Amino acid sequence: MKAPFFCSFLAASLLLHSPASTQAQSLPKQLDALAVSYAKAGQLNGTVLVAEHGKVVFAKGYGLANREWNQPNAADTKFRLGSLTKQFTALLVMQLVEKGKLKLDGHVSDYLPDYPKAAGDKITIHHLLTHTSGIPNYTAQPGFAAASILPTTPAAFLRTFAELPLEFEPGSTYRYSNSGYFLLGAIIEKVTGKPYAQVLSENILQPLHMQDTGYDLAETVLPRRAAGYDKAATGTFYNTSYVDMTVPYAAGSLYSTVGDLYKWDQALYTTQLLNDASKASLFKPFKGNYAYGWIASRAVVGADTVALLGHSGHVNGFGAYLLRAPRDRQLVVVLDNEGGPHVQEVSLDLLRVLYHRPTTGPKPEPAARQAVAVDAATVAPYVGKYQLAPTFFITVKADGSQLSAQATGQQPFVLVATGPARFTVQGVPAEVEFVKNASGAVEKLILHQGGNASPGTKVE
Repeated sequence: MKAPFFCSFLAASLLLHSPASTQAQSLPKQLDALAVSYAKAGQLNGTVLVAEHGKVVFAKGYGLANREWNQPNAADTKFRLGSLTKQFTALLVMQLVEKGKLKLDGHVSDYLPDYPKAAGDKITIHHLLTHTSGIPNYTAQPGFAAASILPTTPAAFLRTFAELPLEFEPGSTYRYSNSGYFLLGAIIEKVTGKPYAQVLSENILQPLHMQDTGYDLAETVLPRRAAGYDKAATGTFYNTSYVDMTVPYAAGSLYSTVGDLYKWDQALYTTQLLNDASKASLFKPFKGNYAYGWIASRAVVGADTVALLGHSGHVNGFGAYLLRAPRDRQLVVVLDNEGGPHVQEVSLDLLRVLYHRPTTGPKPEPAARQAVAVDAATVAPYVGKYQLAPTFFITVKADGSQLSAQATGQQPFVLVATGPARFTVQGVPAEVEFVKNASGAVEKLILHQGGNASPGTKVE
């Protein structure tokens, strides 16, 4: 569900041509050795697939699919894809464009008459596909964490962001927003008269025989499903927080295996799903190098360059990365069930192996912070109410030396001290830092979560 991170360039001086056959024969061992190095460094826990010139040369699992049962990851383990779902949603849209049921320059109001007209009359299908609609990202809104655990419907959830003011004039700026792809799912349902999951199954999954891919729902008994985990700042792992998958919906609700994603990749070289003109539109980059569900970049290859297409996906406890070099039919897929913070680095490094270039290997991570003892006098000044947004607060309470924090609309969480003014949030991949002013009084806290630092002024 997070915004994708994609490198504009690969390592310098990649080779275009394959070397001697003796090197090609050792390719799987090279790929395995690299993946093992990331796994040993704690930066890969999942499954990897690599295809060279359209043929799978390597597929293997690393680490555990389920820590409680000591079940290892394997080539057929199913992982949540997060925002890789957007590739499938975008293709469904283009299929409907081909059939004349949607127009790229058609407006949201043309298909959803109940959507607020002030925005719906301005925003086009193209804007939604390219993250240029201006609709605020619903996963970044205060109270999202509380809302994400409740089942919903497309019509009901649209109301949580449809009335929000646009962040910019549609078409003027690129800003990643899951809201746009959620809205595309609702439009797909409206024009087809079928649920999104059914449209996906009938038009992509069944034709490609992707039996190990689908709309992930917690109540479904799904064989070989990986459990999702997160890593605390102290280095310990815990079961990731629950998210009802009706909330990610068309922006991030799918699960799959590396093998099924290989089928998906191969189908994109054919006209089985889309004609050539539609595929050209699908892969054409716009603002921010974002195409329709894909990010375009170029890798330096000696005096030449190689065009790349890819996307990341992150949803509670899972990370995914799919990277293609279409000219050479190269593919790297990395699916991870420990949050996947390193799926991009792993993918790019595996691609370097395909082009027989030096790899970077795993980079050292900061040492895990250990819990420390603090006394009641130390934590007492942190008690209070902090405002992070007009309607979003974090209230900090103390029971002796033990702090807890409760955000608007959420349950209280225990804060574990890792320093005199820094605390991890127990059960959540987040930290809270307290900041004092020049006179020594606590003036704010900073919530560190998902790569963002969100300050909150102390108001009580």
